[in-house]
Amino acid sequence: MPETPEEPRKKKALVEGLKYTHIAFAIPGGVIAGWLLGALLDHWLGTKYLYLVGLGLGVIAGFYDLIRSVIRMNRETDGK
Repeated sequence: MPETPEEPRKKKALVEGLKYTHIAFAIPGGVIAGWLLGALLDHWLGTKYLYLVGLGLGVIAGFYDLIRSVIRMNRETDGK
């Protein structure tokens, strides 16, 4: 069955929406992952501070991913 002219537009809108959703979850995802890894290391090594290190690294990783995503999207829109 051939696609209607509206279907590619809907797919493009969905892809664009998913890109922006990624931005919304970049920092919280990094923070949660860093905190969980730090907490696991704390439990495994018997320490009480590595969750803070993991939390800090998660924040840094989240911001890095956010900035990288925004730059990539900016390049894509400039190229059009």
